Amino acid sequence: MPATREVPRFDPVRVRGGHRPGRLLRHRRRAVAAGLAVTATALVAAGPRDADGARGHPPRPPAHTAATSGARPSHPSGAGPVTAPIRISDAATVRLLRPGDRVDVIAAEETVSGGDARVVARGARVTKVPEPMEGAGDSGALVVLSVPRATAARLAGASATARLAVTLW
Repeated sequence: MPATREVPRFDPVRVRGGHRPGRLLRHRRRAVAAGLAVTATALVAAGPRDADGARGHPPRPPAHTAATSGARPSHPSGAGPVTAPIRISDAATVRLLRPGDRVDVIAAEETVSGGDARVVARGARVTKVPEPMEGAGDSGALVVLSVPRATAARLAGASATARLAVTLW
């Protein structure tokens, strides 16, 4: 074993600037803000996708089918439903509806040669049944449906030229 030696004397080491409380606090705020931004980004990236649905919930069945049987769905893959307020000509029928009900929407057009009816939306989900306004008279009643965007466009077009009716599932 080597002989022990005495440690030589030297001047203390001085660090320039040191740690001032204001500077440390300012950097801590920046670090916390950066940490929150990184956490938020990670949560958004790890969150549910449109195809996955919300975590912990069963996947939703397809809400709607095309207006004609055997056709492809009327909305592109990944497009979510939109809300479509429509006026149903028979207000008494609307009073039977409750949020969550599934309905088919039928457009009845009167032509010179007689009447023609067609299904505009199948399996539309009722999201809201607003209370009728006073003095609305015999103009029907409003109902809000959740449908794909393309079906909402068909509903808007049909309501301009025909009387709309619903059938319950």
